[in-house]
Amino acid sequence: MKSFNSSEMFRPFENLKALIESKSFSTQSFPLDSAEDKKDGMPDAENEQQLFLKAMADVKPIHSKNIIKRNSRVRMPKKNKKDPEDEIVLKLDDLVKYGKGFVVSHTPEYMEGRGYNVSPEVPRLLHRGEFSIQAHIDLHGFDVLTAKDAMDSFLKDSLSIGKTAVLIVHGRGLSSPGEPVLKTKVFEWLTRGFWRKWVIAFTSARLCDGGTGGTYVLLRHRLIKKQTVDSLSNKI
Repeated sequence: MKSFNSSEMFRPFENLKALIESKSFSTQSFPLDSAEDKKDGMPDAENEQQLFLKAMADVKPIHSKNIIKRNSRVRMPKKNKKDPEDEIVLKLDDLVKYGKGFVVSHTPEYMEGRGYNVSPEVPRLLHRGEFSIQAHIDLHGFDVLTAKDAMDSFLKDSLSIGKTAVLIVHGRGLSSPGEPVLKTKVFEWLTRGFWRKWVIAFTSARLCDGGTGGTYVLLRHRLIKKQTVDSLSNKI
């Protein structure tokens, strides 16, 4: 192993010592802030306390009777609470896409009627589809006179073979300049004249059967003799 003599040792402060001895720079230290400087500068804690008391010398406390107390309650939002608008949007989407939520009986176009001494529940049951529809006729494209003859023949044939729940499709009359012509006439024919005594109840159809463009008719349930049916042709 190689040995080092004193002349080969590293002496980092040797030059510094020589520099100090040569007095090539001043080693005078800078004095700390004096008490006067401190007084003229930022105040100490004691001076701050005195300044605060001096500033608050003229302040008078407010009596409790002059204080208006308000209890502010912070309402935290409830978690998992559904937004009503979201539910409305979902229902509207189902209505547009699938027709869900559309109630025919809640629309201005809905119509119904019932015979004398017939319970109001009967038209509601008829509209809900509680009676099986046994026959139907479509009056689209007919004028008023042709539609009247076709409906008379249809109802007469239904009575002759014992059918009591039928559907008359007349349309909604959206192309009519005023009120729907055929729909209005069907209402008139079922509530006035000869067919009035044969009708138990009638009501606008469900969406699957044309909605307000069709009318369910519930005819009186009784056996009709052939001669009675034949006499209908002379009275209609």
